[in-house]
Amino acid sequence: MSFNPQRPHRRYNPLLNEWVLVSPHRTQRPWQGKVEPPVPRTVDPNCYLCPGNLRANGERNPNYTSTFVFDNDYAALSPQDDAGEWNVGLFRAEQVRGLCRVLVYHPNHLAHLADLTAEEMRAVIDMWQDQYRDLGGLGWVRWVQIFENRGEMMGASNPHPHGQVWASNFMPSVPERMDESLRRYREKHGVNLLEELAQKEDEAKERVVLQNPHWMVVVPFWAVWPFETLVLPRFSISHLGLLQADQKESLGNILQQLIRTYDQVFQCPFPYSMGIYQAPANTDHTEHWGLFWAFAPPLLRSATVRKFMVGYEIFAQAQRDITPELAAQRLRECAAVL
Repeated sequence: MSFNPQRPHRRYNPLLNEWVLVSPHRTQRPWQGKVEPPVPRTVDPNCYLCPGNLRANGERNPNYTSTFVFDNDYAALSPQDDAGEWNVGLFRAEQVRGLCRVLVYHPNHLAHLADLTAEEMRAVIDMWQDQYRDLGGLGWVRWVQIFENRGEMMGASNPHPHGQVWASNFMPSVPERMDESLRRYREKHGVNLLEELAQKEDEAKERVVLQNPHWMVVVPFWAVWPFETLVLPRFSISHLGLLQADQKESLGNILQQLIRTYDQVFQCPFPYSMGIYQAPANTDHTEHWGLFWAFAPPLLRSATVRKFMVGYEIFAQAQRDITPELAAQRLRECAAVL
């Protein structure tokens, strides 16, 4: 039986061993729901992240001129594992240990990643690499999660462009599932799933958005968010610490191209959550892992209407309203006019 991607179907995600329902006709339904107001780009003179300003905890930022890293004043994790344990029948809890830091990209309150010079973007990548090496170098750290929430729509608590890093002594749920899937795939097929994914997407082309000698941007076959993308290496690498100078230069270039492409889709600063996946720290046998970036943007119909992960998505499984191939085509068209 031939496959018709314009009819309802579901797609398998081998990274997480789960499915996503694809319903291409759903974008035609009328929308009388939530419309987000536009967010003006203004400078707050009291911004907690700007150089020389006071933070919420009363500490004053240095007059930094490049990237700036500090311990999160309201960290979700503590370096002390003092919560104790609880294990009574169905009810189980365990103590955790971790560190959380804020990663400020640039002293300019309005300068996002796409606005930086190539040298400034390289400084951001160096900062990511340094944080992985520093936190991953602590013997008790198992997972280093670097991420960014861009825009109010994605819950950013401060408009000054920044990211975060949370390092923990445990594997969080999503990376743990991914680690199991990647390991199982390598044991069964004898190849790295992520490397094979990049090769197959390069051959197919239909979901490739951008590419250069070292990196490629694809809308994954199993994408959940409307314009979700992965930034995949076209070479073998398991974590940030192994990046070489030329690879970092081309990485900065393609990340900036991708964000500018996003901003072109609805002519607005495109909100998203971005996460970096890489091999766990202080763990042997990480050959099944690969380094990659995942972008999850919520916008679906316009700059003011987003995809809500509610109802069926919460209680059953993920669902999307346009095919990944159509999303990739739309992104390629936007990239072509830059």
